Amino acid sequence: MIVVGVTALGPVWTWILIGLVLMGAELAISGVFLVWLGTAAMVTGLEVAVVPMPWQAQIVLFAVLSVGLVVLAQKRMTGRPNSLNRGAQGLIGREFHLDAAIANGLGRIRVNDTLWRVSGPDAPAGTRIRVTGIDGTVLTVTTA
Repeated sequence: MIVVGVTALGPVWTWILIGLVLMGAELAISGVFLVWLGTAAMVTGLEVAVVPMPWQAQIVLFAVLSVGLVVLAQKRMTGRPNSLNRGAQGLIGREFHLDAAIANGLGRIRVNDTLWRVSGPDAPAGTRIRVTGIDGTVLTVTTA
């Protein structure tokens, strides 16, 4: 069996392989960080294919691309709400129909497969309501 070392692949394929490994690790770890490092490695490999450069310059290029891509991604995501794992925060502003009437200030709505307790003005079942806030595990609502 012939074993091919990383140096036998050449710098272009080495960087592309590193990029693929980092992106594959992103799938396993899922933190939206390694994908940028993997992209930087792949771009470095493509750049080395076009413009041959010494390994020191390749490392500097990879470092600059990594930092640049991570900073750019961070700036793009700042201010954007992450819809995953937001729990009840993701329900604020959305409208639903009451599953159970609000009586004495408390009622219930169904969101997908989950029942939520709601508090707000008394209203019959089926009334369209809007979630305006959260108090512990109880959603605060108004009629829409």
